[in-house]
Amino acid sequence: MHAPASALLLRPAAGDADVTAVEEAIGVAFPPALRAWYELHDGIDDPGDGESWWPAGFLPGSQGWYRLEQLQSAYVTQTRDWGREPGRIPISCTPDDMWHGLYIDARPGEPSCGNLGRWVVDREPELVPESTSGWLLQAWLTEIADALEHGRCLIGPDGRRDEDNWPALTVCGGLTWVAPGEEPQFPEGRILLDGPR
Repeated sequence: MHAPASALLLRPAAGDADVTAVEEAIGVAFPPALRAWYELHDGIDDPGDGESWWPAGFLPGSQGWYRLEQLQSAYVTQTRDWGREPGRIPISCTPDDMWHGLYIDARPGEPSCGNLGRWVVDREPELVPESTSGWLLQAWLTEIADALEHGRCLIGPDGRRDEDNWPALTVCGGLTWVAPGEEPQFPEGRILLDGPR
């Protein structure tokens, strides 16, 4: 309702067969929460020609959510071309960019299995928050919903406030996440959510 341009980019649900086909193609089973997330929406579409990319970065860190086909392509690139250990499933990147993003650890038996991490093209993947066993995907999504509902920054599983990730609305109708003290990067401006809406 408050970010119609971001909502418009959400794709329909991925079918069970679609998720299974990607799992088989990459040789990794999705953790249950990741499968459930894709069964709500198959990521996002790219904005149309001439339209702003700002609404696409509606996940914290201004990340854009991968479609299953993008996820599969990014996984192959990271494991084959970059030589990364199999089992970390990339789920996002900065819109219109492939330099960094988020992943879900899907390595069975690892204490971090099902948890959120960060990948960067020139560094080894690391869990989020750093120096922890990570943040369960379902807990991260719940925290995003709570931060949006209350108009506040994210609070990590360790109880620390992430002052770099406050929800904001762009004037073009998109949702993004910002550090309040930074100069607005958006040509159309932004409105910080600093209380319940």
